[in-house]
Amino acid sequence: MSQSVPPPGNPFANADGAQPQGDQQPGAFGGPFTPPPAAPVRNNVGLGLVAALVAALVAAGVYGGIAGAIEREIGWAAIGVGFLTGLAAGKAGGRNPVLPVVAAALSLGAVYLGQLLAIAIIVAKELDVSATDMFLKHFDLLTRAWSESKDVMTFLFFALAAFAAFSAARKASA
Repeated sequence: MSQSVPPPGNPFANADGAQPQGDQQPGAFGGPFTPPPAAPVRNNVGLGLVAALVAALVAAGVYGGIAGAIEREIGWAAIGVGFLTGLAAGKAGGRNPVLPVVAAALSLGAVYLGQLLAIAIIVAKELDVSATDMFLKHFDLLTRAWSESKDVMTFLFFALAAFAAFSAARKASA
């Protein structure tokens, strides 16, 4: 058996035996290391607004469906509504300072719609009717029921969703 023995001398030396100079790295080809170009800055407000609106509507449906199925609201679900709305706004729209504010406002609307949907689902179960009919045909009754049942926790969920949306939009755009 034979063992591999490294060649004598510096393995990083150039073909003529000279050592690499200055900022040239051993084994580098074509000179010093240059970083790749920076990614272009996104700034598409329209796309960010549309993405936030779609995310808010989807999140409202999921939030309302969960709350209606278990017949109670959950704080982390309201945070999720805000987070998804803000994430969509920031990722699609970029660094525009309007997007976090709009995402926070949309998350408030999404939590409100989700709470109304939850009430519609709960009432529909008790009356043995369609939750969709309840939501679309008796929206005034749902808003009145929401108004009578609101408490401190309702507004805490609004605040959590708005904060999560604002924060997520700012972080996602970075």
